[in-house]
Amino acid sequence: MSLLEINNATLKFGGVVAVNDLSFSVQEGEVYAIVGPNGAGKSTVFNLISRFYEPFAGSFQFDGQNLLECKADEVADLGIARTFQNIELFDHATVLQNLLVGRHRHRKASLVEQMFFTPSVRREEHAHREAVEEVIDFLDLQPYRNKMIAGLPYGVRKVVELGRALASGPRLLLLDEPASGLSVEETQDMRWWIDDIRKQMGITVLMVEHDMGLVSGVSDRVLALADGAKLAEGTPAEVQSDPAVIEAYLGAGAA
Repeated sequence: MSLLEINNATLKFGGVVAVNDLSFSVQEGEVYAIVGPNGAGKSTVFNLISRFYEPFAGSFQFDGQNLLECKADEVADLGIARTFQNIELFDHATVLQNLLVGRHRHRKASLVEQMFFTPSVRREEHAHREAVEEVIDFLDLQPYRNKMIAGLPYGVRKVVELGRALASGPRLLLLDEPASGLSVEETQDMRWWIDDIRKQMGITVLMVEHDMGLVSGVSDRVLALADGAKLAEGTPAEVQSDPAVIEAYLGAGAA
């Protein structure tokens, strides 16, 4: 069953076509990766799904619902969470506080109830804390729980951003270059976490990534883009051996 279905998506910036008549679907429970050279339109696709950009044409369906009817601040409520190429955390807050931000969509208490910290608010806060502690345990973030983001290594910050997305309890997780800037060991850890996110948490993953080792290790299917258009789609091995993909990456001589 398709959880996310995109048909004939097109986005233009003036005379530049950033996404060109693109169609693909992501099945529930799979890890689906989007690859391609720099400027291929990979992150632009994420920004279309997140409703940061308005498409020139095309349809976007998430679990049968029209995504184009949603505003950007309503996408998380559908069960879609994402990370970013450039880490977007609150530097002067702790790891715990950043993860609690991910619970925002689950808050039900009114402003008045929060002001008086009623019993229902206390119960809600306990539930949010328990959910966040589960994410901290899952990602081995216990040593950093009460540390400020500003003082943490880059690799730990990447994991915290992943944790904040998981704390929202998504059905679909968008990972924008999760291995970017990570060491070999950190990338291996990311591979294990992505695999466990799918298998243990039952979360569908849509990933943009340059590291083909990571893509091959965790992905069920891969979509290759160039100049905003589909080059190939299939298993990691099928896409990596496709002549059009080889040419896009290495040039006509290599193909």
